[in-house]
Order: sequence, then C-alpha cells, then structure tokens
Amino acid sequence: MLKRTAMFVFLVAATSVRAQMVMSARTLIQTIQQHGNSGTSIEPASTPVPMLMTDRGAWRLMVHANAFVANTQQQADLHRNRDAFFSTNWIMPMAQRSLGANGRGGELTLRTMFSLEPATVGDRNYPELFQQGETAYGNPIVDGQHPHDFFMEVAALYDLPLSPHTLLSFYGAPIGDPAIGPTAYPHRQSASEDPIAALGHHQQDSTHIAFNVLTGGLTYRIARIEFSGFHGGEPDEHRWAFQPSPNGHAIDSYSTRLTISPTPDLTGQYSIAHITSPEALYPGENQQRQTASIMYHHTFHSRTTHTPGAPHLASEMGDSTESQSKPSPSPDTMNMQDMPGMDMNSTRQGSATHAPPPMMMVPDPRTDLATTFLWGRARSLTDNSKENSYLAEALLRFASTNYIWTRLENAGRSNELLLTPGTPLPPNFIEIPIGHVAAYTFGYDHDLPFGRHILIAPGAQLTIYRTPEALRPIYGNTPTAETLFIRFRLR
Repeated sequence: MLKRTAMFVFLVAATSVRAQMVMSARTLIQTIQQHGNSGTSIEPASTPVPMLMTDRGAWRLMVHANAFVANTQQQADLHRNRDAFFSTNWIMPMAQRSLGANGRGGELTLRTMFSLEPATVGDRNYPELFQQGETAYGNPIVDGQHPHDFFMEVAALYDLPLSPHTLLSFYGAPIGDPAIGPTAYPHRQSASEDPIAALGHHQQDSTHIAFNVLTGGLTYRIARIEFSGFHGGEPDEHRWAFQPSPNGHAIDSYSTRLTISPTPDLTGQYSIAHITSPEALYPGENQQRQTASIMYHHTFHSRTTHTPGAPHLASEMGDSTESQSKPSPSPDTMNMQDMPGMDMNSTRQGSATHAPPPMMMVPDPRTDLATTFLWGRARSLTDNSKENSYLAEALLRFASTNYIWTRLENAGRSNELLLTPGTPLPPNFIEIPIGHVAAYTFGYDHDLPFGRHILIAPGAQLTIYRTPEALRPIYGNTPTAETLFIRFRLR
C-alpha cells in the first residue's frame, strides 16, 4: 500500500500544473463533492484549497499537503519551561471519478492522509503550555501536544445526486473523521499558518482521527444533516500502524451534525456526540460532546491569471460534452483546458460517461480573510463534570504573499495540570475541572517560491497566556510562548 501511495504522489507531483490556481466552489453541494477537507467536514465554499491535480482517463488525481518545521520556547515559572525542535505535517492524496452512464451512478472518491509526526515529534509530544490529552509512555501528557498517527485517514466517499439541489452521501473509513465539529484545526484555512494545536482540541475536534467510521448525509440546497457511527477510543501511542485503542475497534459511539451554508462565504454547524471511553487513562468514563461553529471566508482581490494561448474564461471541470453551456467570463476564474497537465480531452472523449465530478479552479487570492468562531464542550457521563472551550481565529492574506493571524482561546482545564509532567497518575486520581486558561496568539509569515510546486514561508508567532488562579503557583500569571518556523505547502 505504501509503495502504491508513493507512486501516486510521484505521479501527481511530476505533473506540470499552473501554480497560481486553487480549488474552490460556489455552493454547499459543490463543496461536498470536492471533498477538500478531512472526513465529511466542510469550510465555506469560497475557501481556496491549493493542490496539485491532473486527470488520467476517468480518474481525477489530486494531492495537497502542509508541513511546518518549528522551534518553540514555552516559558512559565518554576519547572514548566520547555523548548523543542519538531515538525507538524500531513499529506492527502485523493482520486475521484463518476460512475454509470453520464455520471448518473454518482461519484466515488478514494482518499488517504498521512503524517510523519511519529518521527518528527520527539518524546511523543511537543511543548505547549496548558495542553492536555492522550498519553506519552503511558503517562498523561501535561503541557504538550501528541503527534498524529501515520495513517490519519483511509476512506471511501460516495455521492449520489438525487436532484439538482439534493445530494445523498456516504463515507466509510477504517481510520477517519466522524461528523463532529467543524473542520479540524490542521486542515481549516483560518488555522493554516499556525504550527501549534488549539488548546481546546480535545473539546472541539479531537475525533478527526477515529476508527471504523461510517457516515451518511443528506444535503438539500443550503442545509445538510449527517449521522455517524464510530469507535470512541482515541488512538494509542503506537502511531505507525492500525493500532487498536485499549478497548478494541467496535463501533460504540455515534454523532449527528447539522450544517447550514447560506452563502458561499459562510458556513455554520452544530453537532452532538456520545463517545464511549475516549481516554485510555479513564477507560470507564464516557463523554457527551457538543460543538457549534461559524466559519467565514471572503476573497477581496484575486490574482489575474491567463493561460497562454487560451481565452480568460470561467470554466467548471468535469463537463461531459462540449455543447454544455459555459459560465460567463469572470476575472476570478479561468479556462482549464489548455493548462499544462490538465488533459480535459481524457474526460470529454472516450470516457465522457465517467467524467469526474465538477471542479472549479480559480486564481489564488491576493487578499482574503478566513475566520472561525468555535465552542466545544466535553461532559463526563460519569460525574457530569464539564469542560468548555471557546475559540476565535482569523487569518488575513494580503499582497499575495503575506499572512497575519490571531487565535484567541478560553479553554477549560483539569487538575491533571497539577501533576508533574512525565509522571503517572496517582492512585485513585479523579479528574475534575480546575479553571479556564486564556491564550492570545499573534503571528506573521511570508510566502517564497521553492521550486515549481512548493511554497515556503518563514514566520514567527507569540502566545501570551492568562493563568487561572488555581494554577498560578505553578505557572505564574502570564506565561508566554515564542515559535519560529518555516511552513512548506504544495501548490
């Protein structure tokens, strides 16, 4: 499997593609069919998704990836200071095709996602003050974020249009992302320049790597309802293979999510889940998790891009015949037929009955804004204790290559933070909420070309924390974190 994946990545990377084009959409249904996010989550339709892409016969092949090489200095009073050099990263290869005569049999998407974090994050976690969740060497992680598994997702997705405005969808994944929360922080646009995990990750989107996920969804115009069954236990520390959680792989948890997308720039969701025994250290404790979010994206200015020898026209990929009507000319979209590596004849001739689903490519924005407002709550079904977290993120790109961002958080924490990092739970330890930590992050980076299909962005960010009273003797009042990094992205 790994050999075939490597060959696929090499094939796509070797294809000549216009670097300044990104995937986008106009409607909720188009966004779902493109499957540019993890699991079945979506961002606003106008959100750009940079990737390498080519058509091969009836299949459309795509790959997109993001990686950070970072050094962070986490500074607090007493013995909580910590620094580390590490990399957070992921790569997502994907293949799509339509089924049946004239695509009436729906669309099939095969997608995988991999991360090298098991090798690039030392000590089974990287430093992040006040972060909690999962284990390292059998002990609770305190002031650190665990790496992601090598297999982040292995999934098949099937979409069947029932009418021009109605879409039935199915998702199956031995490792995947059930219908809980918005797009997880590693994949959402508003967090795309931040190398550090959100403090509220385990109340908001930690289920983005789960075992044995089955999801069904129905979309009508601007609304979508989904239901998922999955295994609730989080992955264990052995992150290179399909490792079971301590209580196996059985589907024992469920969730539902309602998504509303009234405009191409705006998406909101509410989700609720019953999760069986998510934490390895508390095997008898089940959770109810709720999330609500609003995501907004708007492009203010786009680059003007012309294909040599081709008119500057709007075009949606995947039309089955030349006689289909074209969208009106627009400065923000572009004819894809003559783009190097985009062999549209392979779908228009000979294999027209299996043309890939519609795909719209637009010039990379010069100025755009992405924001996320997110609430998450984890409630113990054992003792009814609750931890809430609140997040506001904003990412502004300006002058094409410059990014500034902020992440503002208020996250509930537990008494695990009173433990010495790297030590086991004391006998008969009972986890209880202890207060809320505030975190204020600000950052900047700048894109530079690195070869034909990679952008690098050196950058820096500063986080200032506000400590709850119960933790001030250990952390001080206002700990800080400084992070220097280089971001790599396929384009």
